[in-house]
Amino acid sequence: MNLHIIALFKFNENYLMDAVELFQKLVKETRKEEGCLQYDLVEDKDNKGTFFLIELWESVDHHNRHIGQDHLLDFRRDTSRMMESSAEVYKGFKIY
Repeated sequence: MNLHIIALFKFNENYLMDAVELFQKLVKETRKEEGCLQYDLVEDKDNKGTFFLIELWESVDHHNRHIGQDHLLDFRRDTSRMMESSAEVYKGFKIY
């Protein structure tokens, strides 16, 4: 069963260019992973510094492998000081 994920990030405005650069690297590397069906970065149209990662994984197991990948761990480490608050992550299965 496919796993759908929406991750919400809020960055301080002083770091927006750095954040986008780090997101681009993350997205590029993650899209290469086995089981990654979709991994898109979206910027909120009304709230500067607010971004969404829209993810679709072939299975929970594929996502679990993603969690330990170096490029994700590097992203988390490198962005932690730039964020206004911790990321919010929502995971679920499509029902309709």
